[in-house]
Amino acid sequence: MQYTINVTLIEDDETIRDSYAYLIGGMEGYSVISTYASYEDAAKKLHADAPDVILLDIELPGLNGIDALLKIKKILPNTPIIMLTVYENEHTIFEALVNGASGYLTKDASPQKMVDAIKEVMEGGGAMSANVARLVIKSFHRNQNSPLTRRETEILEQISLGKSRKRIAEEMFIDMETVKSHIKNIYLKLDVHSKADAIKLAKDKRFI
Repeated sequence: MQYTINVTLIEDDETIRDSYAYLIGGMEGYSVISTYASYEDAAKKLHADAPDVILLDIELPGLNGIDALLKIKKILPNTPIIMLTVYENEHTIFEALVNGASGYLTKDASPQKMVDAIKEVMEGGGAMSANVARLVIKSFHRNQNSPLTRRETEILEQISLGKSRKRIAEEMFIDMETVKSHIKNIYLKLDVHSKADAIKLAKDKRFI
């Protein structure tokens, strides 16, 4: 008899949650055994659910997905967790992977990509969306002598993509003052006085 992979889904958007549960549960060999809108809803039931794989949204109400990841790993240390997000944010990607995530998918991934990712992490692999994988690879191609920290590098990259300070703060789960402080440090370290100069210098020297 074919083994069924049991999946738990933690996602606050009801429409997305129900869609994922329907699509993944409709695939042969996969069953969505429980769904939750927050870590707080899931915490007391995860041990009893004993899922084979957890799909965990990063942008959760209450405890966010990155912090929830650490707590879930204490409850179910051997259960692979795939992070779900709308953001391709390098700092968040690395934070999730360092904290024990087995995969990282953006929410535009197809149902087939999701079940392939579930199968992959069940077999001990690491599943990533193509854009996420490119970000990880790009980070290894940078000039290792950059004076910028990883967080400063990511903020400068986000600025180079035309993102506002407000959006950067929202996507990185930090406040505006922290973003401003990082930008000030970037200008000081690169000895520049404008956004355009910072971007040009950083690209020329492969800091971003």
